[in-house]
Amino acid sequence: MPSSIIEEDLMIEGNIRSSEGSVDIKGRVFGDVTAEMITVQLSGSVDGAMSATKIAVEGSHTGSLKCDDLKLASTSQVQADVVAKVMATESGAKVKGKIDITGRQ
Repeated sequence: MPSSIIEEDLMIEGNIRSSEGSVDIKGRVFGDVTAEMITVQLSGSVDGAMSATKIAVEGSHTGSLKCDDLKLASTSQVQADVVAKVMATESGAKVKGKIDITGRQ
């Protein structure tokens, strides 16, 4: 699976789409992100919608989030409406918004 990395010194204004790969965000993204897997690193932030099969958040996210498998680290700060099949949240994670966990199908 190909991987794209948004480094810490990079700020992107616009949407990001990867049809088969993963996106690793260490910098700032102002726009929607769609990929097979999205990781928002501790230094990363996304202001927009995120949609993927798997999403892991260590940094911050504001907007909406839709995935099958969501993992929120203790350092994550999420202000979003969340729709996921399953969610794992470490102690200390901050989540504000509507959360809809549908369960495995």
